[in-house]
Amino acid sequence: ARFAGVAFVADSVADLDVLTREHGFSAAADLDGPGGGRMVHALDPNGHRVEVVAGRGSIGTLPSPKPAPRNAAGIAPRTGAALRLDAGPSHVKRLGHCVLDVLDFRASEAWYKSRLGLVTSDEIALDESLSIGAFLRCDKGAEYVDHHTLFLIGSGKAAFNHAAFEVADFDDLMRGNTHLAAGGYTHQWGIGRHILGSQIYDYWLDPWGHMVEHWTDGDLFNDQTPPNIASLTDLIGSQWGPTHGGPPL
Repeated sequence: ARFAGVAFVADSVADLDVLTREHGFSAAADLDGPGGGRMVHALDPNGHRVEVVAGRGSIGTLPSPKPAPRNAAGIAPRTGAALRLDAGPSHVKRLGHCVLDVLDFRASEAWYKSRLGLVTSDEIALDESLSIGAFLRCDKGAEYVDHHTLFLIGSGKAAFNHAAFEVADFDDLMRGNTHLAAGGYTHQWGIGRHILGSQIYDYWLDPWGHMVEHWTDGDLFNDQTPPNIASLTDLIGSQWGPTHGGPPL
C-alpha cells in the first residue's frame, strides 16, 4: 500500500473552475466513486497529489453507538443502571486531518493557503526567525471548524506522516486501543491529550507501516480565533500522557 494523496471538498463546482483557471489544476472531471460529483487535481510543491471535489451526493454515515451518559463530580446524568460497553474496534466517524512532511515549509504553506484558503491555527517556531510547520484549518468564516485539517512539517523530505480519524468518544477510543493491542498491532504513541488541538490521541501502525491516529474531543475554531505561535515542546508534549520521543508529528 502507498500514499495516494489528500482530498478536500469545495462548496461548489464553480470553485473547481477557479482552481483550474487560476491555479493550474486539471480540468474538472466526473468523480467515479461513492456520491459521484466532480473533481480537479494538482501536485503540490512536494509532488503530493491534491484533489478537490464538489457536487457529491449523500453517501450516508457509518453506524456508531450512541455515547453513554458520563457521570462526573457533581453531574450525574446516568442513574439507576450499570454502564456496560461491548468489546470491539473503535467506530470511526470521519477522516479528521492529515499530516504531511514537506521539503520547504513556507513554500508549501503558501501553496495551500493561496489555493485552498487554509488559515493558521498554530505555527511551530524553533526561534523568532525559524518556523518549521503549522496546523492549518479550513476557513468557513463564523462557522466553527476543526483546529486543523492539514499539518505541514518542514522535515526536508516529501512524505506521508499520518492520517487521523475521529472516533465516537473517549470510551470508543479506549475500546479500539484494547482491540488493536489484542490483534498484535504496533502501538506508536499515547494515550494522551495533545497540547495543540487538545485532542485525546492514540497512534498505531497499520499493516504496511503507515501511522494512523484515533482521536476524540478536539478544539473548534472560527474566524475570531487568531493564529498562535507555539514551540516544539508544545508540539510533541501532552497535557497528560506521554511526551513523544521521536520525530515531530
